[in-house]
Amino acid sequence: MSGNTIGHLLRLTSWGESHGTAIGGVLDGLPPGISLDLIQTQNALDRRRPGADKALTSPRNETDQAQILSGFFEGKTLGTPLSFMIQNADQRSSDYDQYKNIFRPGHADYTYHKKYGHVDHRGGGRASARETAVRVAAGDIARQVLSHFLINYACQAAVIQIGSEKLSEPWDGRPYTPNTLFCPIDGLIQQWTDYLHSIKEQGRSVGALIEVRATGLPAGLGEPVYDKLDADIAKALMSINATKAVEIGDGFDAVTADVGFDEMTVGDPFTSNHAGGILGGISTGQPLVCRVAFKPTSSTRQIRQTLDTHGNAQSISITGRHDPCVGIRAVPIVEAMIHLTLLDHLLRWRGQCGGINNAKDNS
Repeated sequence: MSGNTIGHLLRLTSWGESHGTAIGGVLDGLPPGISLDLIQTQNALDRRRPGADKALTSPRNETDQAQILSGFFEGKTLGTPLSFMIQNADQRSSDYDQYKNIFRPGHADYTYHKKYGHVDHRGGGRASARETAVRVAAGDIARQVLSHFLINYACQAAVIQIGSEKLSEPWDGRPYTPNTLFCPIDGLIQQWTDYLHSIKEQGRSVGALIEVRATGLPAGLGEPVYDKLDADIAKALMSINATKAVEIGDGFDAVTADVGFDEMTVGDPFTSNHAGGILGGISTGQPLVCRVAFKPTSSTRQIRQTLDTHGNAQSISITGRHDPCVGIRAVPIVEAMIHLTLLDHLLRWRGQCGGINNAKDNS
């Protein structure tokens, strides 16, 4: 299976299946001699891990302890491939036996079967969101390296809509009280919680919209034409399970907007940020602003029609350990993919233009 690596100078390769012995990754291209705090990486994994809120997320209880295998010595990166492994400890593969020869609507069963013929049906195999733990671990390592070069770098995401429930006011990117829904407005947390409980009791699921903002970036990150910063960000975010749309800056609202540009003045160069911090595929130094749309979880107990691997009609109702809103746990994954993409482009800028010194000056 190809397509398991993302990045250009900083390259992440992930491996493993949902119900295999372990999952893991190889992060290649890290600069040497940079201190890493693995407690921070574990904290990032804890934000994503299943079982943290059994009422509203999958009760699969994985500790998600990352074990570093190479590329790290005496608290610092070696510059060699940094590889790590995360054990799978709470598999219940028997939950999936009844679906072995049935295509679950909304899942990758049909397409994987058509492409590969022989697939691991347990928990979705490679198509499972279990793989995203690798992204979060690698992403936090990338965040720490970014912070080494960009002292003011910060990146935070929040859920700004679940199903029909939206924020009562726009989120400006400010830090918010940690909560299991990643809701940035304290007054809405209980309302959203009650809403998701209702959805779960009905055997349904809903989608989510996540906004992510990165600040402290210099102007100059990104490659023109095919490797635009926004193009690589869109690819990175679209590669996350259940993502159906990505927008940057004004995004889809740009279609009906009266203004499609950001004016410039002496001092603070830009008076607005319709572009979301990117012009011509290159960062402007303004906050990077993206939104990612996630579809509803496909595994629900509602009866729906499908086919088996022999082409016979089947009815199916999916039970097991599933999230009523998969987008809730996607916040740290979205942040991780932004970290990885930005560090890749920072290293590319350094390689071509010597941009690290400029980055420190402009951060």
